[in-house]
Amino acid sequence: MQSIVRGRILAVIIASLSAACSPADNERADNATTVQHLFVGGQLFDGTGDVPYVADLGISEGKIVFIGDADTAKVTSDDTIDIAGLWIAPGFIDVHSHAQLDEDYGRDALPFLHQGITTVVLGVDGKGTRSFLEQGITTAELGVDGIGAGDVAKRLDLWRSNGIGTNGILYVGHGTIRRDVMGTENRAPTRDEMAAMHALVRKGMDEGAFGLSTGLFYVPGTYASTEEVLALAQTAAEYENAIYDTHDRDLGAVYQGIGYDASVKEGIRIAEESGLRAIFSHYNLQGAHNYGRADIGAKYINDARARGVDVWAAHHPYTATHSLLQSYLIPGWAAAGGQEAMVARFDDPELSAKIEAATNAMLQIRGGADKIMFVDPQPDLNGKTLAQVSRERELAPAAAVQQILRSGDKSVMNLELYDDNNTRVLAQEAWMMTCTDGQTPLPDQPITHPRTYGAFAKKMRTFVFESEMLAPEFIIRSFSGLAADFFRLPDRGYLRDGYAADLVVLDPLTYRDKATFESPRQLTEGAIHVMVNGAFAIRDGEATGTLAGLPLARP
Repeated sequence: MQSIVRGRILAVIIASLSAACSPADNERADNATTVQHLFVGGQLFDGTGDVPYVADLGISEGKIVFIGDADTAKVTSDDTIDIAGLWIAPGFIDVHSHAQLDEDYGRDALPFLHQGITTVVLGVDGKGTRSFLEQGITTAELGVDGIGAGDVAKRLDLWRSNGIGTNGILYVGHGTIRRDVMGTENRAPTRDEMAAMHALVRKGMDEGAFGLSTGLFYVPGTYASTEEVLALAQTAAEYENAIYDTHDRDLGAVYQGIGYDASVKEGIRIAEESGLRAIFSHYNLQGAHNYGRADIGAKYINDARARGVDVWAAHHPYTATHSLLQSYLIPGWAAAGGQEAMVARFDDPELSAKIEAATNAMLQIRGGADKIMFVDPQPDLNGKTLAQVSRERELAPAAAVQQILRSGDKSVMNLELYDDNNTRVLAQEAWMMTCTDGQTPLPDQPITHPRTYGAFAKKMRTFVFESEMLAPEFIIRSFSGLAADFFRLPDRGYLRDGYAADLVVLDPLTYRDKATFESPRQLTEGAIHVMVNGAFAIRDGEATGTLAGLPLARP
């Protein structure tokens, strides 16, 4: 680890002696300037993937206003921060997140900020914003013209008025739309229902959503045909810069699914025929039967890009997933119609037996009951595997699943579903962005997925500091500029003159994920300073409590 860091520092010093400084300071050399904050002596990673160089960086009024040699350019500040030996980079962008910015316990976004994340993308997995049905409002009460798309504008306004720790981006969610219009029925929409869903997409896009997200693995999205999703994607494509974000239908571990290969092809088809830029969420292959097949997954995207399809992906470096017990272990047909209908099927001996058989098959795909771990806030479940809970209740795992779900769905992890070697292969692709896929846990929830607290630092540690497989500038680009390019953010993701001052200063000797599966609620260390819109969210390693994040609408 130290060899690569020292090597980078030496290369940077040599480059800086020959190149002097970035061009930005030459424009200001004749005029003495005072800036609000001045970072001096750090290795500057600009987000492009180019080799870093030693430079000073000045900030005023929330913007980057100087990059270069402050002494030569006569740039001074009353707040000069010596960061010699540290790395300064654009604030990281979590392109698939479940940060709870709406809740008091998650508004500060500390698990994300301590990784260097300054922008999170929400409304993923087809969820968009909160369903009207979840709010107790029916579409009959609203009327088609009154249906809102989960209140995109309202949510952005609340972020602005309440304050948030990071910047936030929203999608309009297909699953939320379908639930509001059709409930959880397993059928095709009528003409009127389809018209209502188109209206929801337009409303959400008008209100600032970046695009359409789908969760075709989840109820009710899983009940939608490719043609339904494509039609709604084409509506989103009426808007400039719109995106198609998908948790595709089958990552490889779906009972009686279409299979990983067909699922990826479906996502690419929707992008290609709609014309939307597309991102595959947490792109990887699930299940032991897909270990070692990452080259296949990469080829599908590379072939599509070669023929002009604008398709990208993101991933995190963990082998465990985090989702819902019902989605993992109850077949889609058994969940149709909602909680009450599902429980009624549990009460029918013949249907219950059929569901148990399906659950057993699903468990086999997912590695068995020992690989399903509860991360639900419910105290008697949290931190236990399904195998442990089954033994405690003296039930077979499939029967225990039905008993547990009678009181509602539960959050679970599926351990060892991803293959480290697959992740390693995919990490090298130039289109691979980075995400946490992490959800802020409730304050009294001891066990959660560690990715919320450590995904970015773990990726850096794994592929730069430990294996030296990838250059730090390549990884930092996957954290920042690459995502800014995909989302077409006009002033973020890079360290450039005039850009928003979202940035992170890392100590390469201490930047490490601390969160583990056994003790996940440990903040990442080594993010010395984090700025959001020019305000310190973290200074000298300590959170300031500043809520400087902004809601970001589609460019």
